[in-house]
Amino acid sequence: MAIDVWMQHPTLRFLGHDMFDSLRRWTGGAIPDEPPPIDVTVAAMDAAGVEFGLLSAWHGPGGPLIANDEVAGWVEEHPDRFAALAAVDLGRPMEAVRELRRCVSDLGFKGLRVIPWLWEAPPTDRRYYPLFAACVELEVPFCTQVGHTGPLRPSQTGRPIPYIDQVAIDFPELVIVCGHIGYPWTEEMVAVARKHENVYIDTSAYTARRYPPELVSYLRSRGGRHKVMFGSNHPMIPPQQALADLDAHALDEETRELFLRGTAERVFAL
Repeated sequence: MAIDVWMQHPTLRFLGHDMFDSLRRWTGGAIPDEPPPIDVTVAAMDAAGVEFGLLSAWHGPGGPLIANDEVAGWVEEHPDRFAALAAVDLGRPMEAVRELRRCVSDLGFKGLRVIPWLWEAPPTDRRYYPLFAACVELEVPFCTQVGHTGPLRPSQTGRPIPYIDQVAIDFPELVIVCGHIGYPWTEEMVAVARKHENVYIDTSAYTARRYPPELVSYLRSRGGRHKVMFGSNHPMIPPQQALADLDAHALDEETRELFLRGTAERVFAL
């Protein structure tokens, strides 16, 4: 049984956003007429042996694509299957801090996720820093995206060096979970995770067959086995597809258990 640390249950606002036009061309996916029920995501988890998932809200400059209260409602329907990650309006820093505090303190959310390319602002942008301080005080991780962007947005905001490295230096108590592996800067991402005690990597947006060799080598190492977590990026990649070729990496039993659930339980206090 696994924990998936990067999932979305999509709304029509999310699925229909023009940023995903390129992904629809690659996958042949179409925008549905009706929003899918949460049971669709639960079924995708069941098919993959995923016991629990972290559902993320999404907020961009134009407003919420998946609202925090929508995510809270799905978690309330299936509290044994989901926990939530908040999204906030980076353009309104104090409002964003208040919303993060509401989500964590009142709704039980497990962390914050900000997608830098949505805002065309790397994590060293001054607007993030009040949120980092709030995450430390609330004892929840800051989750973000590293590496190039599939959607048609600039990729530079996803460089692990200098951005994640600098944030980890400025906020050594902040737990940072870097999703999407960091490709094509995988070696940078591994170096930053090695350097900083509280920096982690998740494998969302990549199937196991496409894990870069640098990541697999790090995952198999004594230190790395405690720093890499499974994520799918559902619905873009269903968890069953993401895990299909995991056996090819021949992970030992301890490493596999930590990768699939143990590290996520610890990092997100599940």
